[in-house]
Amino acid sequence: MSDDAAPLLALPSDEAHLWLLDPAAWDIPALSARLRTWLSPDEAARMDRYLFLRHRHEYLATRALCRAVLSRYAPVDPAAWRFRANRWGRPEVDSPETPWLRFNLSNAEGMLACLVAREREVGVDVEDTAREVDVLSTASHVFAPSEIAALRRQRPDAHRARFFHYWTLKESYIKARGMGLALPLDRFAFELDEGDGEARIVIDPSLGDESEAWQFARLRPSPRHQVAVALRRGAEPDLRVVLREASGLLDQALR
Repeated sequence: MSDDAAPLLALPSDEAHLWLLDPAAWDIPALSARLRTWLSPDEAARMDRYLFLRHRHEYLATRALCRAVLSRYAPVDPAAWRFRANRWGRPEVDSPETPWLRFNLSNAEGMLACLVAREREVGVDVEDTAREVDVLSTASHVFAPSEIAALRRQRPDAHRARFFHYWTLKESYIKARGMGLALPLDRFAFELDEGDGEARIVIDPSLGDESEAWQFARLRPSPRHQVAVALRRGAEPDLRVVLREASGLLDQALR
């Protein structure tokens, strides 16, 4: 990295840092051309396969956000990061110098998320709660029975909010496990406190995991976006999710 690069950020073992960005902030032709130079050949080819300009920009901004964020924690230029996919396709850092750095990405219309932590499994999901979805029908096909029952107990005008709480939490967990939909969504369930309070997971023993091993957080960063974070516990009893400001990230990365 350049000599005038910003000082690296500390990443304590009991913290996870969540970076959120509106992709429109980086939708500038000259900037997009610069960010494209950060992509690997495989990433550039994947970007070009998107038919619509909006989807190409969203992909570019997500990958650029990931690279810029990782470079705040290790002395690596954004373009120099290399990634590998696990057996289920989740991207991971491919570097012997930074085996401790873990991340996860999510995107929805109007919001990108990058979550980073030290030596623990992490998952993040962001959803646009204004998008079209038949919440009761979708829930009946993919949620656990206890979640479906709890959803139906809500007032009709609260169905959508409760649905997206469950959906983002379930997505964050399967992403943290790195297995995607290889984990059946109806084999684990969440119990929720009201609002954005505590969320507890109950995992079927057949999935080979322990409910107590996980901590979750819920956030509402904008009126239309719901975010959930999944963190595998380590020696620390409680982990802290720290929101990081992404608006100046490119100024630092492009120095």
